Amino acid sequence: MFEQELEMEKQESSIVPLLLIVALIVTVVGVAGYYIVQNRKVLTMQEATQVAASVLKQQGPVTFRFHTGLVQSSVGDNPQGPHYKLLQKAGLVVIGKPQGTYGTTYPIELTTPGKEFLKRIDGVTSASEKDGTQLYQVPVAERKLLTVSNINMLSPTRATITMSWNWKTTPLGELLDASGPNVQAFNSWDRATLIQKYGADFYHTAPTQVTISLAKADNGTWQVATE
Repeated sequence: MFEQELEMEKQESSIVPLLLIVALIVTVVGVAGYYIVQNRKVLTMQEATQVAASVLKQQGPVTFRFHTGLVQSSVGDNPQGPHYKLLQKAGLVVIGKPQGTYGTTYPIELTTPGKEFLKRIDGVTSASEKDGTQLYQVPVAERKLLTVSNINMLSPTRATITMSWNWKTTPLGELLDASGPNVQAFNSWDRATLIQKYGADFYHTAPTQVTISLAKADNGTWQVATE
């Protein structure tokens, strides 16, 4: 009887390590299989489109800044600049005669049509400045995805995509179209200033095509490659 019990204990003691080994093998195979399956998953068109749209959204809209009230000429803003002249020609603001000791302060008032114009644009913000003026920030245009035309898998975790986008303009963006009559009415110097500093651009040209590199993160999602 004692010998039988001893033999059973030996068998049990040998089974436990065997079960642990089997469990370890199953775990390793399972993990390896998971990574093999994940690595074989290619970048889908839906995933590429989502990443492309996110990249464009992160760049944010082009915005236009201007002040109303008694606006003093400074490094940050120039009431005699072409951006104010454009607003005035469009009937959106009225610029009064210069004031102050040096004649560098101008009263600028938003007209009734100007107020209605801003109401037509989503995302307009205004804030009171310390000098008593009112700052307006107006969206001009934002990048909109048209198509993702190509996906090139470089490896299971690396890919490039080619996308096309164009500008979607607001009403102010139409005024600031560099090929339009409002901007073209200025001399070459002022046109360049409007483009470099105040959001004017050729908003109705052919779509822009861009190729970007993507990398697959540990959680399986695709994102813009950082290296």
